[in-house]
Amino acid sequence: MARLNTPEALQTFRQELLSKKDPNNTCVSICAGAGCVASGADEVIEAFKKEIEQRGLSATVETKGTGCPGFCERGPVVVIYPEEICYLQVQAQDVPEIIEETIKNKKVIERLLFQDPATGERAVTESDISFYKSQQRTVLCNNIKVDSKSIDDYISIGGYTALGKALGSMTDLDVLGEVKKANLRGRGGAGFPAGVKWEGSRNAPEPIKYVIVNADEGDPGAFMDRALLEGNPHAILEGLIIGGYAVKANEGYFYVRQEYPLAVINIQHAIKQAEAYGLLGENILGSGFNFKVHVHQGAGAFVCGESTALMASLEGKAGEPRPKYVRSNVKGLWERPSVLNNVETWANVPLIINNGADWFTSIGTESSKGTKIFSLVGKITNTGLVEVPMGMTLKEIIHTIGGGIPGGKKFKAVQTGGPSGGCIPEHLLDLKVGFDELTQAGSMMGSGGMIVMDEDTCMVDVARYFINFLTEESCGKCVPCREGLRQMHRILTNITQGKGREGDIELLEELSETAVEASLCALGKSAPNPFLSTLKYFRGEYEAHIKEKRCPALSCKEMISFYIDPEKCMACGMCKKQCPASAVNGDKKIIHIIDQDKCTRCGTCFEVCPAKFGAVTKLSGVPVPPPLPEDQRTIKKKSKEND
Repeated sequence: MARLNTPEALQTFRQELLSKKDPNNTCVSICAGAGCVASGADEVIEAFKKEIEQRGLSATVETKGTGCPGFCERGPVVVIYPEEICYLQVQAQDVPEIIEETIKNKKVIERLLFQDPATGERAVTESDISFYKSQQRTVLCNNIKVDSKSIDDYISIGGYTALGKALGSMTDLDVLGEVKKANLRGRGGAGFPAGVKWEGSRNAPEPIKYVIVNADEGDPGAFMDRALLEGNPHAILEGLIIGGYAVKANEGYFYVRQEYPLAVINIQHAIKQAEAYGLLGENILGSGFNFKVHVHQGAGAFVCGESTALMASLEGKAGEPRPKYVRSNVKGLWERPSVLNNVETWANVPLIINNGADWFTSIGTESSKGTKIFSLVGKITNTGLVEVPMGMTLKEIIHTIGGGIPGGKKFKAVQTGGPSGGCIPEHLLDLKVGFDELTQAGSMMGSGGMIVMDEDTCMVDVARYFINFLTEESCGKCVPCREGLRQMHRILTNITQGKGREGDIELLEELSETAVEASLCALGKSAPNPFLSTLKYFRGEYEAHIKEKRCPALSCKEMISFYIDPEKCMACGMCKKQCPASAVNGDKKIIHIIDQDKCTRCGTCFEVCPAKFGAVTKLSGVPVPPPLPEDQRTIKKKSKEND
């Protein structure tokens, strides 16, 4: 590997890399992110390499495993350059056809293209796909273009030019000023201005300082940071080095959750490559700036996403937060000034240095600048990662990009901000996504989790689920969080089991107020949000559970019953065959009934009953009709569909 001693040497090396690439050659980029790997991406990559070699095409066709481009619902994703043809759900057996038809004969394979469910039209390129059309991908855009294990790939698309610019023509104060001017707010949850945080560390009198990447992404359903670390680790590393230069830190850390093994491997590999090229270590690019980076794997504690708990964990202590009267950017890791930002925040830094603060502030709203990556999951047609400009409405994200709710179901709510976020109802779908706007609605931006819920979702049970998660993840250091959440979970569980009592709502509100006011860290202070937001917008569901012993969503298992309508039952036997509790009685030409004493309310009968009959019904809060007498259960006339 060449050692790059000056910014000019870096630029010369980049030009050499570009000169070696024939623009007429074909490049097959295959997503090798964790989601696509689970769907067979590794087999697809090997199939391409084998087929290309066997056909003698190695000189003109390149294959690379890349990062996640976001459309996880349709992986493995394959993009063929320079035409930018995008194929979805590619399997190893499709590879010979792709080589023959697309790469050799320049023909598009229709069945592998995205088909718009609304219009039926096929989209050839990634930019033609409805999932991508409304996105503005500045941070994620290079994931599908670079081999996540190749520093040369990253340099060839302009990687480390921001570092060269910062070290070659900007002072540390210039870099700090540009980040402050951009009003880059932390993408990890709180939305605190990164430049202000950096300035606090830079101005602290202690000479030894640290910069840290928070990659302890613990929100259920969130995988933004993982995708960036796995797919384009050099972008985050470059941002961290620039941040170290700006605050006069000579040491940095990646704190990565242990459940992200591929991310850990890729960032460790990126660090070794950067060191070999002279982009890390002593006298980087001849600037006199020294910087080294370490990788630390967290043990999976959700609370370690909190800044002071994370730093305690880095020190080898229990991951417990401390009071915030002393800011960690002044006295953090080992009592020294420490800048902690999440993965996405650091990935934005090279973009700001390269393009300028004015470019960054031209995107977004008055108070929320730039783009934001969300993991769009739940009851949504297009699951995946989306990057949109701040200020886009929830409706655009869910219905235009996400494709709406599958199965003809009705949208009910979207939970933003992770376990400590809130649930936003349908009448607020025109809400613009921004830090302040989401907070005013009773939720938060968080790290970017976005879980969509349909009409079958019980909002009381949603609150119970997230409060339970936070109860288990509490470090237990302070009473309002440790005991308050435990009691909230107990009460919510009783409500979902039909054991709710008058006064439960008021008691939950009192416990929430105590947790918000008296908890030590942000986990406890924001933990009541799932309950408070669902109560604010769906109070009727709480009252139905408590007063009527009824779950309006027909979701809470202990409050529902299954009943076979004798007018619709055609004695097909499907429910009896599939019932795991042997609770269905009936025979050929005999109307089936469910023994309520044996029924475990698993819902299998409801799921397997043929749609053309629709004989199995869910009931909640109403008595189950008594079974027909034996002598009235014989089916007198079979329908034509059942012949």
